[in-house]
Amino acid sequence: MDETHVRAYQALRTTWAEVGNQKQVPSYGHHDHVSIFGAVDVRQGDVVFHRASSANAETFLDFLRRLKEKYTDRFLVLVLDNARIHRAKMVQAFLDGEEGAAFHFIFFPPYSPQLNPIERLWKWLKDEVIANVFHKDQNDIAQSITRFEQYVLQHPDEVLSRMGCAV
Repeated sequence: MDETHVRAYQALRTTWAEVGNQKQVPSYGHHDHVSIFGAVDVRQGDVVFHRASSANAETFLDFLRRLKEKYTDRFLVLVLDNARIHRAKMVQAFLDGEEGAAFHFIFFPPYSPQLNPIERLWKWLKDEVIANVFHKDQNDIAQSITRFEQYVLQHPDEVLSRMGCAV
């Protein structure tokens, strides 16, 4: 599991253009963004997304509760990075309580995003949603993210393949 931010300012990537006609992506100088938490079942390709106005300990707990709702009666092992929000006091209190008994966290070594398969999902998201694209506002970003999420939820085999988890 991990979280990411999709920002309104453009991610310019390599693209094709007609000789002498440089591609231009407009910009308006705003910094709207959408924060997304995500978890992937690396065996089934099932993805759970949760959007938030920001990524902090409180919204992380909201995401954990969403996971628990989706996977009732299951023990959930989450492999995650060492972000401060994952180790916050309120998260630890949650894990120590009755609600948190359904979770076990395994932390990646510090500074090792290359080990986290969901990072490849985030790259795919950003390639599809923001690379060389102009979004006029936060709602426009959200609509693009929704289209991406719907596609991903309908194509678990492609999720596994892109994450390097396909058998």
